[in-house]
Amino acid sequence: MDQEQFIESFDEYQQQRYEKLLALRDNQIEPYPIDSERTHDSRAAVALMDGVAEGEEGPEVAVAGRIVAIRKMGKASFLHIEDRSGRIQLYLRKDEVGEESYARFKAALDLGDIISAAGPLFRTRTGEVTVRVTGWSLLAKALNQPPDKHHGLTDTEQRYRERYVDLLANDEIRELFITRSRITSLVRRFLEDRGFIEVETPVLQSLYGGAAAKAFTTHHEWAKRDLYLRISLELHLKRLIVGGLERVFEIGRNFRNEGLSWKHNPEFTMLEAYQAYADFRDMMELLESCWVSVAQALNGRLTLDFDGHTIDLAPPWPRHTMRNLVLSESGIDLYAAHTLPLLRAAIAAQGLHIDPQPTWGKLVDELFSTVVEPKLIQPTFVMEYPYELSPFAKQLPDNPNFVERFEMFVGGMEVANAFSELNDPLEQLERFLDQQRQREAGDEETTPIDLDFINALMYGMPPTGGIGWGMDRMAMLFTGQRNIREVILFPTLRATPTDGTATPNS
Repeated sequence: MDQEQFIESFDEYQQQRYEKLLALRDNQIEPYPIDSERTHDSRAAVALMDGVAEGEEGPEVAVAGRIVAIRKMGKASFLHIEDRSGRIQLYLRKDEVGEESYARFKAALDLGDIISAAGPLFRTRTGEVTVRVTGWSLLAKALNQPPDKHHGLTDTEQRYRERYVDLLANDEIRELFITRSRITSLVRRFLEDRGFIEVETPVLQSLYGGAAAKAFTTHHEWAKRDLYLRISLELHLKRLIVGGLERVFEIGRNFRNEGLSWKHNPEFTMLEAYQAYADFRDMMELLESCWVSVAQALNGRLTLDFDGHTIDLAPPWPRHTMRNLVLSESGIDLYAAHTLPLLRAAIAAQGLHIDPQPTWGKLVDELFSTVVEPKLIQPTFVMEYPYELSPFAKQLPDNPNFVERFEMFVGGMEVANAFSELNDPLEQLERFLDQQRQREAGDEETTPIDLDFINALMYGMPPTGGIGWGMDRMAMLFTGQRNIREVILFPTLRATPTDGTATPNS
């Protein structure tokens, strides 16, 4: 499609706006100028009138924003513009801005256009702070009709695909993402106050690892080799612990080649933190303290409203072993049903319908996910996971079938994962080899052997506690959103025929 064909596809309203754009250019006025002027945002401009006596004129300002309301009249007009801080009213009079400028204002401007305006502040008879415009300029001509601010967007799929329209239409959506940004800043500040340093590790990796997931593969033309989008931050961050940084964290994107659900997006944001001379119990305290700190700073309270529940973050959060939770909810003792045949028989004896799995550890995980996880509404630490599901965690001293690991659940979903990190290089190699055997048996979600990581461990990594939690799921909980796509600005969606080649009316 060329530009001419594109313009021919305009609807009636787009065509009208396009003709106004052409008329401006015919009059040597650029509808998308290089320069713009703004001395105050709307909120700051309104605040300048605090203390100005009634009937007195305020200081001169230059404001800028999108036109959200307009009343064009014969010799004087009112309009409202909106920026991120709020709205402010503008008052234009023909004898103030000049006949030519006023005529251009009436002929050229529409809802959605972005303008700047300068002039002194005053209050109208109703008390509204207003700019008495002495000069104005168009900064961007909008060719699309703005969304209906009253009704907003009601089509959920369209809201996700055209997030820019969703943000224009829904003030609460803008506030949601501002809140999400604040959550990230508060987490970062908490960790920095505890002596952690923020680092960046590779997104493109020659070898992926650190999680049980399928990776996305890409190809580097110059190097003539395949590379992978990372599935975890873990292994590079632990290399930095070996290097002596001792307390590190990263907030970064991970990519996992998996399906979509209310709590899964193939591209998502993780926080991972590693602390030398610590273990998984220290990570419990770190997580609990961080979330409490964020809740207090964000809301001034320790309760969250999520999916019809009031979630109480007041510490201490309950701590339970996976074994005890499974036993209480299903009647199955994982210590007794410690092999795949025994666990299958125990599940059958209890009359439970659990999706079959190829290994004991995976069946334990599926059993837990089915009978326990949906019931964990209040924040809960679940400790001691199966060894075969945890290739980077230290084994329990008194039961090598389980490891020093916890996951934290809240709102019926897992949001955090932590280990006492394995630092024995030879044991780590054996875990990698076991992962390789599982891959050869058909399991695609295993960790490949990373000999460079083994080499790093051979230089000596101190006892270390590591933790990761999903920033998207944290944002879901703190903003009361049940679907992960509500807290990701541009979530992954199913393909449509217009992906990448959308027409103006798609």
